[in-house]
Amino acid sequence: MVTPGEVTPGAVTPGADLADRVRARLSGEVEPAAVARAARAEGVVLGAAALLRLVDDVRARVTGAGPLQPLLALEGVTDVLVNGGGAVWVDDGGGLRPAAVEVGGEERVRALAVRLAAGAGRRLDEASPFVDARLADGTRLHAVLPPLAPDGTCISLRVPALRRWRLAQLSAVGSVPEGWLEVLRAVVAARLSVLVSGGTGAGKTTLLQALLAEVDPAERIVLVEDSGELRPDHPHVVRLEARRENVEGRGGVGLDVLVRQALRMRPDRLVVGECRGAEVRDLLAALNTGHAGGAGTVHANTAADVVPRLHALASAAGAAPAAVDAQLLAGVDVVLHVSRRAGRRGLSEVALVRSAPDGRAVVVPALRVEDDGTARRGPVWPELAERLGLPAGAP
Repeated sequence: MVTPGEVTPGAVTPGADLADRVRARLSGEVEPAAVARAARAEGVVLGAAALLRLVDDVRARVTGAGPLQPLLALEGVTDVLVNGGGAVWVDDGGGLRPAAVEVGGEERVRALAVRLAAGAGRRLDEASPFVDARLADGTRLHAVLPPLAPDGTCISLRVPALRRWRLAQLSAVGSVPEGWLEVLRAVVAARLSVLVSGGTGAGKTTLLQALLAEVDPAERIVLVEDSGELRPDHPHVVRLEARRENVEGRGGVGLDVLVRQALRMRPDRLVVGECRGAEVRDLLAALNTGHAGGAGTVHANTAADVVPRLHALASAAGAAPAAVDAQLLAGVDVVLHVSRRAGRRGLSEVALVRSAPDGRAVVVPALRVEDDGTARRGPVWPELAERLGLPAGAP
């Protein structure tokens, strides 16, 4: 993990300017011998260790994230951010902290953003001043150019999780409250449909992956995602990923199309990844196809906020709140809410989707973690326990 406080990735090169000059002299692959010759041509003679660091930095400038690459390689790092003006911030799970990395002026930051976008097959220029794409290594890129970002080009990099947590491991480190592990396993075994809610970086993907790892190995899981992030530890997973339109505005394949394709692929469980907009209609449609045990994720501040959040997102697709409520009540059983507390991420609420007296959908807690960190049973715990075949006095 990164040491608390200011993050310093170490002495990466004998100088960033040297790495840029060496890169300019290379015409082929970045090999140590070629880098050494280019460095000597610049009047610099390096020892073995310094040469290897220079080779790594030049390679990062050619194919990687340039001066940000060492941060992306640090254990535990989930986000690397460059603000307008060149300030770099990093999150290793303990919150954002400044990183002692020099990325150069606006010209270099913009050039890095444009190169990363091009490597993902996307366009980033005055006519298309923002981009949301996935790099070859799975890192998610978002960048915005001036004048939309008046202080300078902004880059956001989300690092894919290399470790695939299991529920037992999350319980061992305190991300799943004591006694809740068997509840989650029972939810999966009972094939209840689940929505995982939470804020950005709260651990929605981590928890959903862990849940899917508990699915019977004999079952076939089909994942439909806008940007591929889920990598569950399960022997039978099929992944489908949406495709954005090209620069001519053609060739796009949305989640709605992929959901239809997934239904023809004999899924035992259909999972739709994170919804941030009108694609929520595709998530709700997928959870109402008769495939029990489906799942998805959505941004929300609390479990109770899931319904109004879905109403707001669905309105962009022209769906009425009543239609959203009907699909929620028919297709979603459980909401699992994750949140950050004191810099730590974890499950804070297990809730059921219920019908209010006026017919609206509401989310009612069965288990929740109070502000003081105490885990308590909620009003619908007896109902959930009965559905799962658990003792009413547990957990």
